Amino acid sequence: MLLCTKTTLPKPKNQKKRKPKTMLSLQQLPCIHLNTNSRFQRGVPFVVRAEQISSPSTTLQDKTGRRQLLATGLTIAPWFLLSYQKSTAFAAENAKGFLPVTDKTDGYSFIYPFGWQEVVIEGQDKVFKDVIEPLENVSVTVFPTNKEDIRDLGSPQEVAAALIKKVLAPPSQKTKLLTAAEHDVDGKAYYTFEFVAQAPNFTRHALSTIVIANGKFYTLTTGANERRWGKMKDKLNTVVDSFKIFNV
Repeated sequence: MLLCTKTTLPKPKNQKKRKPKTMLSLQQLPCIHLNTNSRFQRGVPFVVRAEQISSPSTTLQDKTGRRQLLATGLTIAPWFLLSYQKSTAFAAENAKGFLPVTDKTDGYSFIYPFGWQEVVIEGQDKVFKDVIEPLENVSVTVFPTNKEDIRDLGSPQEVAAALIKKVLAPPSQKTKLLTAAEHDVDGKAYYTFEFVAQAPNFTRHALSTIVIANGKFYTLTTGANERRWGKMKDKLNTVVDSFKIFNV
């Protein structure tokens, strides 16, 4: 299962974002070749890569104060595989400590932790990251597709394994798929999976959810450094659970 996309030029920051015209098919996935030495990869990357984000230097006191601020009022969410059926109203009531994002053009919404900052990265529709821990981030990509349902691409395990290996991590990183499952929201099938990607100097623990709707292939990916996974997993599961598609 492979994915080919046309190389796109970086767009000027002050111009309105234009959506790529390339039609996406997972069967084209092997055609993507990621160059981890460049800022912008060949093709269109699905997630924020570690090499695209530099971590600012901070003191321990700064980090401690920042963590205390982000932790204030946070409501812990249940494990993502057990919480797919919760309604939008229930999610809103439990979103304390998060901020909402709604894209009326592409037809999706989600929430992200309070304190994360929006950044612009080529090939990404939306990106928010923690300025202290840059591996803690969430990104959304949207591509046209001629498929009508995510299940048309294969099983959750098959699709997740292909995306992780060919798109969600550079070839130089060792990856492992931990879980993959299908769930239904308002009659639409979503695949959600958990994986780790190991680089020489860090390991990223990540969650992704993918869905096809409105003639588009949507991917939301969020994650954190493995050393902070225990502290961040509830927040990140909340982010993944909140991702919803609506008709446009």
